[in-house]
Amino acid sequence: MLRSCIFLLASIVGCIATWAQSVRTVCSPDKKIKVEVTLADGITYSVYNGTELVLDACRLSLDVNGKVLGSSPRLKQATTRSVSEVKRPFLHLKYAAVPNEYNELRLQMKDDYAVVFRVFNDGMAYRFETALKGNIQVNHEDITVFFPHDTQLVLQQSDRYRSSYEERYAFTKVADWHSYHKMAHYPILATTPAGTKLLMSEADLVDYPAAFFRSNDADGISSVFPRVPAAEKPRSDKSNDVLLRERYIAATSGTRTFPWRYFVITSDDAGLIENTMTCCLSQDSKLDDVSWIQPGQASWEWWNGAVPYGADVDFKAGLNVETYKYFMDFAAKYGIEYIVMDEGWAKDNMDAFTPNPDCDLHEIIAHGKKVGVGVILWLTWRCVEANPGLFAQFEKWGVKGVKIDFMDRSDQWMVNFYERTVREAAKHHIFVDYHGAFKPAGLEYMYPNLLSYEGVVGMEQMGNCKPENSIYLPFIRNAVGAMEYTPGAMFSMQPDNYAARRPNSGSIGTRAYQMALFVVFESGLQMLADNPTLYYDNDECTQFIASVPVLWDDTKVLSAKLGDHVVVAKRSGEQWFIGGMTAERKEPLEFDVKLDFLPEGASFTLTSFEDGVNADRQAMHYVKRVQTVRRGDVVKLRMVRNGGYAACISAK
Repeated sequence: MLRSCIFLLASIVGCIATWAQSVRTVCSPDKKIKVEVTLADGITYSVYNGTELVLDACRLSLDVNGKVLGSSPRLKQATTRSVSEVKRPFLHLKYAAVPNEYNELRLQMKDDYAVVFRVFNDGMAYRFETALKGNIQVNHEDITVFFPHDTQLVLQQSDRYRSSYEERYAFTKVADWHSYHKMAHYPILATTPAGTKLLMSEADLVDYPAAFFRSNDADGISSVFPRVPAAEKPRSDKSNDVLLRERYIAATSGTRTFPWRYFVITSDDAGLIENTMTCCLSQDSKLDDVSWIQPGQASWEWWNGAVPYGADVDFKAGLNVETYKYFMDFAAKYGIEYIVMDEGWAKDNMDAFTPNPDCDLHEIIAHGKKVGVGVILWLTWRCVEANPGLFAQFEKWGVKGVKIDFMDRSDQWMVNFYERTVREAAKHHIFVDYHGAFKPAGLEYMYPNLLSYEGVVGMEQMGNCKPENSIYLPFIRNAVGAMEYTPGAMFSMQPDNYAARRPNSGSIGTRAYQMALFVVFESGLQMLADNPTLYYDNDECTQFIASVPVLWDDTKVLSAKLGDHVVVAKRSGEQWFIGGMTAERKEPLEFDVKLDFLPEGASFTLTSFEDGVNADRQAMHYVKRVQTVRRGDVVKLRMVRNGGYAACISAK
């Protein structure tokens, strides 16, 4: 039977067709991705990437007040439109200008709800919209996805809804993942037998819980959700135990839009890294003035134990005024915007108004103003919730930002806590970094004072943080939004000889690998995790790290292979940076990179930090090179196991 896309002229040409009255089809602007929506006893959709069927008869429905929207759908009207615009997000981690081009199919049903599909050149998304009176209870949302047989999954698994989202990636065929196994959460990466990649996540997550998934034992996965907490008790000063939950997953307004369920679809691994789906599907900024928000880098004391030990340290190091001033002076020397004062700056974790008596916070902030370095304060979410006047007081004190920790949940109440908190912080010109957090899902675009989220196996996990896991982050976790990983270790080791603990902390991966992470990984707040003493001792490495921006005007993936390596070039203004990382391998990775992204007619200085000849055994070994390059020149990259490449290209 002939299935075709019929282009309808709107403001922009789209691609919409109808087949046999019960099937509606919408294509991407470039016609490569096609979505077929079938209305029968339920609503299902299938997705094609070219001629390949990548998702087959996937189900969707929404149980509202005991009525299942999507069951026996009665179509009232099908409308289409095509959009071609450019979004310019404040927090531009990939591109200053983000193309937002899609064809949309809106299926308005007779029961006061609609399902909206958008198809982009690199993926598709759908969501529910309701126009119901009063408030409603959502009992369940069915997100059931069926993959081709033998599809491979990369996912993080949890045995409960309480999760810090810091599980290592697991690898399985969809047919081998069963309903009695642990749950998974967004983002999830699927690779079909033909090689197409599908990165699943959600966007515009507002007043609603985050989705989890279980196997449906039929080459697919189906959603489950944490229900609304009904009773809680404190577990500690950092977290609560949920004792009882309601029968519903959300109590919300009956007239609203629901979160987007999206799939990045690409045959090229680089497309995962370059995607901007979360940005395109999220609401624009709700802040009229963002001029006060300054993304940047921060020197962090927790990972290195707050014990500088250089020849210039003539004081007892610890969580005290002298140590924090020392960190500030280090930050000022290298142009680093902030220091983080982590757990211990306050006398009590539940009292944000009384600093540790050894930490005269006002003296530290005053010193920071003199040297041009701001203060970020660590807090537990319970402390934030218990102290509603906290941000107003911090603004008076001169605090620039907060790092809020240990949420470890993503039910509706906690999702709303994120939004309430970042909105209130914005009123007082304070930015937020969420630690112990679920993945980004659009709040950072609504409130761009939200600079980063953790929820990753980052360097604070010491020996558990290995390149074999981290190499997937640019393709999966960091591909959906900002990621607080805390790189910058100066003690570098290969995994077979790793031994480190605070205060002599160390990382797995070469020195060049660590430096490259500042270019490869995306975060509006990028922390330098190591000790100022070691940064001083490795001045040329520190100068490079401190020069790497956190916002980027352009991003180009030069080479990428899932699970093997990533090499990216990023531009800020007129300056380009290159970052490369790889994982465990038997032989060094060697290839040529053509500098065809540089402007014509000018010469540039390329300063690179490369794995040394012995870096496969002594991970500290690196080589610094300086050379003159022009557009079209070829640079040879060589990365050893768990190695990297970091470079800056500046006009001569």
